[in-house]
Amino acid sequence: MTQLAPFRLPEAPVETDLVAKYFRALGDPTRLRILELLRAEGELPVGALVGRLGLSQPNVSNHLACLRWCGFVDTRREHRTVHYRIADGRVDELIALAHALLADNEEHVAACCRVPAAATRSSKEV
Repeated sequence: MTQLAPFRLPEAPVETDLVAKYFRALGDPTRLRILELLRAEGELPVGALVGRLGLSQPNVSNHLACLRWCGFVDTRREHRTVHYRIADGRVDELIALAHALLADNEEHVAACCRVPAAATRSSKEV
């Protein structure tokens, strides 16, 4: 069975289309929170992520599928439990770089009216 990609691209995407799509996966606060948890705690099973995020298992699994599809996370199966981890050290570097850039531009990002803020946030912060 062929797995469908979570986002659609033009018939002949150029590299900027692909990079934008790649960053779109990081544009969701829940996916970033998942990556932050995996960066901080290492490998975690879905149940632990569900508990730490305070979200439903299907919701977390959906976000993990997106992150896995795009190569941000990888899995390891141990009996019936699937453990998730950062797939590549460069993902960690990318997020660390984003934090460093934000530190220099936080007021401008917070005040920006052109990029919409996240629609909803869980009351349980990471």
